[in-house]
Amino acid sequence: MSDRKYLPTLSELIDRLTITQLKEVFITDHKSEYADEIDDIVHDIEILLKDKEITGKVIRAIVVLAQMNLHIWHNETEVRKGTGDGNLELTHGLNGIRNTAKNMIQEIVGGRKDYKIDCLAADFKDWEISW
Repeated sequence: MSDRKYLPTLSELIDRLTITQLKEVFITDHKSEYADEIDDIVHDIEILLKDKEITGKVIRAIVVLAQMNLHIWHNETEVRKGTGDGNLELTHGLNGIRNTAKNMIQEIVGGRKDYKIDCLAADFKDWEISW
């Protein structure tokens, strides 16, 4: 751990875990490769959590992060279809919420944060999280 300079933070690993979990479910041609990646991510998360206490607030932020990633996945799928059903502004707004959730994890467990919270998040009041 003392040799780390700029490796992924805990929240970035958790974010990657939620996305890779979606890939394992939705891109079944590479299920085993995603399972291997998940094992590697979980391994690194366990190292980072060795002396950390996980609180309910951290778990809530993880749930929000996973939920936002799922909605982004579905929304971007619609955009890629070109049917006009997707909304890129929604994806940008959800990314703002996603970054807020990642920052909450970092605030509780320590580590660097991402200070760019997409201003479009304010345009999607229905998605507002009751932190």
